[in-house]
Amino acid sequence: MPFLGQDWRSPGQTWVKTANGWSRCLEDEKDAGSYLAERNSYCRKEDCNKENIFNSLNCDVAAKKRKKDQLNNKTRIQYFHQEKWIYVHKGSTKERHGYCTLGEAFNRLDFSNAILDSRRFNYVVRLLELIAKSQLTSLSGIAQKNFMNILEKVVQKVLEDQQNIRLIRELLQTLYMSLCTLVQSVGKSVLVGNINMWVHRMETILHWQQQLNNIQITRPAFKGLTFTDLPLCLQLNIMQRLTDGRDLVSLGQVAPSLQVLSEDRLLWKKLCHYHFTDRQIRKRLILSDKGHLDWKKMYFKLVKCYPRKEQYGDTLQLCRHCHILSWKGTDHPCTANNPESCSTSLSPQDFINLFRF
Repeated sequence: MPFLGQDWRSPGQTWVKTANGWSRCLEDEKDAGSYLAERNSYCRKEDCNKENIFNSLNCDVAAKKRKKDQLNNKTRIQYFHQEKWIYVHKGSTKERHGYCTLGEAFNRLDFSNAILDSRRFNYVVRLLELIAKSQLTSLSGIAQKNFMNILEKVVQKVLEDQQNIRLIRELLQTLYMSLCTLVQSVGKSVLVGNINMWVHRMETILHWQQQLNNIQITRPAFKGLTFTDLPLCLQLNIMQRLTDGRDLVSLGQVAPSLQVLSEDRLLWKKLCHYHFTDRQIRKRLILSDKGHLDWKKMYFKLVKCYPRKEQYGDTLQLCRHCHILSWKGTDHPCTANNPESCSTSLSPQDFINLFRF
């Protein structure tokens, strides 16, 4: 029973007293049914509108993301192709304006295309060799990929051109020996990245070495003037321009006449004076059985004791005025009156030293 004074009937409804008690009016039931139907329809419309709004928001977000990605890609492409130089001014701390890592320098200085230039090829190869000897542990993941990608292009170029075979063999051997030392066993590698990845790279290096060993240099089909057909004075003049004693030894194995020229004392004397100082030569004097200086033996002895002189057709240059590093002939925003007088050539070792702190 309801309490006195409590209206238990719902407000806004019409009730009629009957013999069985109070009952609700039928018209109100119809109104309630229509109300419920309208409410359900409204809810369905509301849910549909919410879903449309949500889908619209998702489309807007996706469109904005695509637009942002396209803008970033365009920015990166323009930045890569327009600026072929890096700012490398080195301060007293690791902080420096325009900080650039060694891995980023591979891309910014366009080493991938530099190896296609015969004037820059030896420079890049020497740089890769120095990195293989002492900088592998400092390479980031991106720098590792850049290093291996450039090395792969170097190997492919040698396989196609069949030139500089010994130079690349030595590079691959140096890299492989360094990795053998660093990758001692699983879990003890000091290199950045998974050890299985480095083991796979070592297998790739062995495959490249096998490809280089399988190269068979064939003589051209046409018959024309060869090196041995030249006058002896011209042959000797050409041999004097070789800067590696191993090339002289290899050339002397081609023909008996070249063997005689490759043993010329004056040839080896000039080679010794080209690479080494007088003081270094005096410390490594070797006499032959006849009492003369054996310049050939002295050369190979000096090579083991002192570094040889490096000579490249084209090198990286550092502008002392604006501290910008670039290849020779590359334009950079220099404010000096005479930019050429401010440029200093860097050896591969000098380049690596820029990234040491």
